[in-house]
Amino acid sequence: MSLSHLLRQQAQAHSQKPAIILQRAGQEDLPLTYQQLLEGSARYSYAYAQAGIAPGEVVILILQHGEDLVYAFWGAILSGQVPSIMPFLTEKLAPERYRADLAALAKVTQPAAIVTYPEFEGEIRAALTAGSSVREVILTSQVPAQAQIPAAGAQNPESICLLQHSSGTTGLQKGVALSHQAVLSQLNAYGEAIGLKEQDVLVSWLPLYHDMGLIAGFLMPILSGITLVLLSPFDWVRAPYRLFQAVSQYGGTLSWLPNFAYNFCAQKVRERDLAGVDLSSWRLITNCSEPVKAESHAAFYERFAPYGLRQTALACSYAMAENVFGVTQTPLQSLPVTDEIDREAYITARQAQPPREGHPTTRMMSSGRALPNVRLRIVDENGTDLPDRTIGEIALQSDCVLTGYYNRPDATAAALREGWYFTGDYGYTLNGEVFVAGRKKDMLIIGGKNVYPQDLEALAYEVPGIHAGRAVAFGIEDPDSGTEAAVMVAEVNTEDAEERQRIADALRRHITQNSAVALRHVHLVDAKWIVKTSSGKTARSANREKFLREIG
Repeated sequence: MSLSHLLRQQAQAHSQKPAIILQRAGQEDLPLTYQQLLEGSARYSYAYAQAGIAPGEVVILILQHGEDLVYAFWGAILSGQVPSIMPFLTEKLAPERYRADLAALAKVTQPAAIVTYPEFEGEIRAALTAGSSVREVILTSQVPAQAQIPAAGAQNPESICLLQHSSGTTGLQKGVALSHQAVLSQLNAYGEAIGLKEQDVLVSWLPLYHDMGLIAGFLMPILSGITLVLLSPFDWVRAPYRLFQAVSQYGGTLSWLPNFAYNFCAQKVRERDLAGVDLSSWRLITNCSEPVKAESHAAFYERFAPYGLRQTALACSYAMAENVFGVTQTPLQSLPVTDEIDREAYITARQAQPPREGHPTTRMMSSGRALPNVRLRIVDENGTDLPDRTIGEIALQSDCVLTGYYNRPDATAAALREGWYFTGDYGYTLNGEVFVAGRKKDMLIIGGKNVYPQDLEALAYEVPGIHAGRAVAFGIEDPDSGTEAAVMVAEVNTEDAEERQRIADALRRHITQNSAVALRHVHLVDAKWIVKTSSGKTARSANREKFLREIG
């Protein structure tokens, strides 16, 4: 079985059922039936064939939310090319960095073609270096208005069907190569974990160039025969109430959100935009792609419970492109498990110990239990298994692990060892529940203490004047002390010098009193200073570089 065969099966079984309902600001909703999806995708399959792009060759898609992106992706799937979606250049991304990343992507991935708009062709060609593998820049204007659906060819289930890119400033760090079999194994296991059924309606605003949007919010619904209501991520961020109105309008049952979106929606969605909204159909909303926070769930539930939101709808997942998507999931109809632990032992001894009287605590929330096809281990630096409540690197084994990092045997060998994928994430287990602490590469080592920057940021958000998602912690070299120095950059709304000093002093005190480190630098900045990745996460290394440039 291949993705192409499954898509054809769904189109045959659900010919006139809406596969996708595209929502775009200022325009009427555009429903695309399964038959229309197949016919529209055939146009791009024809364009690839006319351009001489053979099955197995990589096609990069640089397109905005809309029909062309949908058809260009599934067109490649139909005729056996390997599609890979890249973020479109927006005001959020620095043009110079974008061009450099595109050039680097082309050098490593060796795509045969890039699909884009006529007005963006010059940008593409300017980024391509001499000797590039790109033979064709296929423009949307060149694609025929109609074409015959290509015949279903034989495809090896172990062959590569698509590339995902791990998260970076523009999402181009490493190309994750996934086979047909891996994707289908993931859809089966994850669908079972969430009780997926044909009556479900999935509502998503997530971008398609990262695993949560591409797999959970695009491939899974379409290949499972359920309707997808797809909003533009840029429309959502400008007007987050659109998500709730779409759920109410179409009886949405499933959604996935990154943790920051829970706080964002709770804070930004106004009462007037919820008039007549009914959220009682929402049976599962999964928190994914960032360390999950119980406080974010509480704020979201409190804000939207009056509109029919059920608390048991709020679930969590630990996921990554390297496992196609999901690794864990909160069991259906149960609340995510929380664990109150001693803060000092967590930070200094890498132990998730029960609270001690009179000592500060940290509240952890589980990302759920391993999917039925996943085995998990928590290991130390030597690869030795660790017991419950001891923090180490998360390693996994499943039938949907990546084939490898595309054209990166060095990175593949470093991550895939003796049949296990070493995630680079730290966490711990407790009675089968998985608690994720943070990225191994982000950890600060200050005076011999291991410090997770996310923990320092969580403390920062407790200081009046600093809002969730608007602070970033990282380390810089301190030659005098021979260790790293902790830095906190935080956005504030005031320009008053005295008020800024008060916030900075309060931030220093709070971090010192509630963690094992003291901040060497507190840098208060204006709104929109902090650099985010294309998936909305804080780009820690990019912010570190920006800070070092500013302080000279």
